[in-house]
Amino acid sequence: MLTFLNVESTAVLEWSRAQFALTACYHWLFVPLTLGLAMVMGVMETLYVVKKDDFWKRAAQFWQKIFGINFAIGVATGIILEFEFGTNWSNYSWFVGDIFGAPLAIEGIVAFFMEATFIAVMFFGWNKVGKKFHLSATWLTGVGATLSAWWILVANSWMQHPVGMEFNPDTMRNEMMDFFAVAFQSVAVTKFFHSVMSAWMTGGFFTIGVSCWYLLKKRHTQFALASLRVGAVVAALGTLGTMITGDGSGVDAARYQPMKLAAAEGLEKGGNGAPFSVVPGIEVPKVLSLLATHDPEGFVPGIEDIKAGYTLPDGTTVPSAEEKIKRGKQVLAAFKGYREAKAAGDSAAMKAQRQQLDENVAYFGYGYLDTPDDLVPPVPLVYWSFRVMVGFGGALTLVLLLVVWFDYKKRIASMRWLQWLGIAAIPMVYLAGQAGWIVAEVGRQPWAIQDLLPVNAAISSQSAGAVMTTFFLFLVLFTILLAVEIRIMCKAIKKGPETK
Repeated sequence: MLTFLNVESTAVLEWSRAQFALTACYHWLFVPLTLGLAMVMGVMETLYVVKKDDFWKRAAQFWQKIFGINFAIGVATGIILEFEFGTNWSNYSWFVGDIFGAPLAIEGIVAFFMEATFIAVMFFGWNKVGKKFHLSATWLTGVGATLSAWWILVANSWMQHPVGMEFNPDTMRNEMMDFFAVAFQSVAVTKFFHSVMSAWMTGGFFTIGVSCWYLLKKRHTQFALASLRVGAVVAALGTLGTMITGDGSGVDAARYQPMKLAAAEGLEKGGNGAPFSVVPGIEVPKVLSLLATHDPEGFVPGIEDIKAGYTLPDGTTVPSAEEKIKRGKQVLAAFKGYREAKAAGDSAAMKAQRQQLDENVAYFGYGYLDTPDDLVPPVPLVYWSFRVMVGFGGALTLVLLLVVWFDYKKRIASMRWLQWLGIAAIPMVYLAGQAGWIVAEVGRQPWAIQDLLPVNAAISSQSAGAVMTTFFLFLVLFTILLAVEIRIMCKAIKKGPETK
């Protein structure tokens, strides 16, 4: 058994997971608004440079102020999140640090420094540099933030679908063999665009909501209507992009993470022409197969199929969970034998054990599981989170259509019910985003890295009390930071844009 992968107590595991989930959920409150407002303020400043109208300059400056408030808090939570890989998940960091650390290092060296450089020009360069140079700095700030998201999502996507690596029994680590396979695999590309498009939705609907608040209060009406239109364009692009890439995410899940898809659908027994569950008891025939395989008669395995093993339409046999666990334990035994043979200088035994390793290394992580039930994530949480995501996504699409239609009819300034609906879109888009990440991350449990390393083998050797203490410290700290941000942001919104 690997000494650096000893399974720790349940308490340490659960508190470590809770702390990471807390940090990730708080962090994702700030990231999508940063990416979304980058588009909003970039469009507005572009209109200022093109039209040479100071109205758009003041509009861009207002949204840049909101962007800055949000950006600062997002950086703080993001740094803590990355440090937790070393403090709470050191076994994970050791085992795959050569791979996982590369995109995070690039993110810090390139993208983050790019943001830090141009954001200074964006905030303090008004009337000090040329209009076009300042506009470039504004867009490059947004590009830097988006590139930062790219490398972080590359790392996350690799956890969902590990590729481009090889296990080295001499170093006891997985080592990167193909950087481009890691950085540009289809899962990473799909997840990046899905996350960024959903962030544009967040920024667009946030802009719509704030604009509707001004209309409700009958303040800054011209600014509110102009901002609402820009927000609607960004929200429309984000909504359409989220729908398209969401389809790709579903296909990826069906291909590489069938248990996640089965949990999201509460699908106990799958098959050809699998139905889509709207809510328990209400199903739409063959829609799940259509979404997952783009074929209404396509095969989709259910939870019980995955546990028992199944055969794909092309004849490929997927082993049962029991078989995978058995072969995983054989891998661990072979690795132990390899190390012992190496220590004894027995090259023949090393070769035999290495052959066992190579034949079954794909099942390495299963050796740390005990029963097939360990493969099943919390189905109710994943199932209902998926419906919250889709339900609010549909509601937001309807709100957007109403806003666009009644603005086109020049009636939105007098429609209080629609203004309230626009304000309500802000919490809806946040709930949809959080629910989507719950599906993505909780749905792949028990894996820290899909099929390669379960969470119970990834944690650090520390006391449950230490993790619990930092959990509550972070809870208090993040709540204070969130409250401070909301207070400062509300104060800035209440003040409104600068007047002539």
